[in-house]
Parts: sequence; structure tokens; C-alpha cells
Amino acid sequence: MVGEDDVARCFWGAGHPEYIPYHDGEWGFPVREDQRLFEKICLEGFQAGLSWLTILRKREAFRRAFAGFEIEKVARFDARRVTRLLADPGIVRHRGKIESAIHNAKRTLDLIEETGSLASFMWRFEPGPKERPRRMTRAAIVKLTETPSSQALSRALRERGFSYVGPTTMYALMQSVGIVNDHLEGCAARPRAEAARKVFRRPG
Repeated sequence: MVGEDDVARCFWGAGHPEYIPYHDGEWGFPVREDQRLFEKICLEGFQAGLSWLTILRKREAFRRAFAGFEIEKVARFDARRVTRLLADPGIVRHRGKIESAIHNAKRTLDLIEETGSLASFMWRFEPGPKERPRRMTRAAIVKLTETPSSQALSRALRERGFSYVGPTTMYALMQSVGIVNDHLEGCAARPRAEAARKVFRRPG
């Protein structure tokens, strides 16, 4: 879709003004910082059953509530902190998802001890070209709800005790942190994201 600024974007990225900065400058661009990756694991979990726009609107409130998603701090949240979070109108007040974020912080610390970093672990699951569509069209992306790589990532995280990390949720995460570039053909952000991926130094 071409917006009022004459910029061509993925249909979803042009669908609402609040999506535009996220689409143009973040979605599909590679991430290697553990804290940012942990934030995305949490937010993708909170998004389950909701729209991503809901999460974007609450993102700053989530960051305040979850100590900026500093993994060590979130891992120390106790029952009193859960009670406070359940009373916070700025976030999604779902006990299971809140407790999952805290639980996943603890599992992330274990994983970092095991593999060196969350980034080095997650980027192992970057798919090869045979798994990717030849052209990223709207029809192609609609079919991409999960892939063998997202299934493998989901399975590996579940084996390590993570929750709210199903293969569809993990594929959405892979899209958002640039493990795949799913900007559509003709989208102005696609070549920029691809250029960023080409110079990106894979961790691990």
C-alpha cells in the first residue's frame, strides 16, 4: 500500500498510523541484544489472542512495568510484584502471561549460561533459502504462520522450560527481529532490511 507520504509499505504497515514507525524502522531489522530479544519473547507472548496494535500502544507501559525487560530484574519478580502487575491498567493483565514472562526470564538466564547468549541461541534457527518463498508476496506471507525453523525454535525453547513460545508465536518473533525479512516485494523497507541483514554479524 502507498501511504499519504507516497511511501510503499506492507499492507499491514500502512493500515494504521501507529504501525508506520514500527514497520519502517524495526520490524524485519536484525537484533542481537539479549535484552531486546527477551522483550520480544515477552511481548509476543502477551500478544497471543490480541492484535499487535494493542501491544504497541501498551509497549512503554510494559517497559515500565517489567523493568525495561532487564532479564535479571524480571527473574527476581515475586508474588507481590505479580499482584502489582495485575493491577496495572497500562499492560495486559493476564496472570498466566505475566507469570510466564517472569518464568521465561529465569529460563533465559539458564539458556545464557548454557549457550553464551540468547542471541547466539536464537540465530541458530535462521532458515536457509530453501525454506523461504521465492518471492515475498501478500499471498505468500498469509501462508507463513509457522515454518520448520519456527517449529524447531519453539521445540527447543519448550524443552528448556519456556512457555507461550508456540511455533506461530516464534515465527512472529523471527519476523520482528529480522531473523527473516518478510517485508513484501515493493515495500520500501524491504531492501533496507535486507541490506541490514547482509552486514549483520551473526552472534555465536
